[in-house]
Formats: sequence, structure tokens, C-alpha cells
Amino acid sequence: MDKERRLLQRVVAVAALLPAAGGLYGVLFGAAGIGGERVGVSVDSHFRYLSGLLLGIGILFWSTVPAIEAKTRLFRFLTLVVVLGGLGRLLGLWLTGVPSLTMLAALAMELVVTPLLCLWQTRVANIARERSGVATLGRDT
Repeated sequence: MDKERRLLQRVVAVAALLPAAGGLYGVLFGAAGIGGERVGVSVDSHFRYLSGLLLGIGILFWSTVPAIEAKTRLFRFLTLVVVLGGLGRLLGLWLTGVPSLTMLAALAMELVVTPLLCLWQTRVANIARERSGVATLGRDT
């Protein structure tokens, strides 16, 4: 169990690099940082705001790593937020066309990888709870 827990911690720590780095990049460079057409000030402002949220999601995923088996509620909430964003991206794909390969990779991360990590975290949490025999009342899980 401890080996699986450590592996999950490592995978989540690495996976959280993507939203954290992407968010930080978006905050610093704005919409112009992803190339393409020049956008208005309001669009750039909104892009930087959403990038800040993405940075926060990455940081919050990192915050689950130290006691990952006890962070089920937060992990599920973050997964919900990511999946909702992915569904928005999927709708955009349907309405406006296929985006860049980078955006398609982000979509896969949002709708496949993150939910799978959430299921894995739940498995690790359940095993830890069974082994400890401790009731979960009042805990994060």
C-alpha cells in the first residue's frame, strides 16, 4: 500500500506541474503568449484571470500530495472543477472546430487523466482507511 501511495503522490506532483506552469505562463504572458491573433484588453484580462485559476488548481493539487490518502474531498472537488473546464473545452471544439494539439492534450488531461487520478486517489484512501480501522467522521475524506 505504501508503495502505491508514494507512486500516486509522485504522479500527482508531476501532473500538477501542467496546470501550475500553464497557469503561471498565462498570467505572465497573457493571450499573446499562446500566439495567434492579437486580442483586446478585456479578452487578455479574462485570459490572465483564468490562467490564475489554473495556477491555483495546480497549487491545490500539490497541497494534496503530503497526505494524499486523507484528501479525498479536496481531490474530488478539484477533479470536478477540471472536468467542468474540460467539458467547456469539448463544447468549444464542437462549436468552433478542432484546436491545436496542445489544447487537445489539455482536453485529454481534463477528461481522462484527472478523473483516473481521482479514482486512484479514492482507491488509496479506501485502502488506508481499511488498514487503519479509523472512522472517518470529521476527516477530509
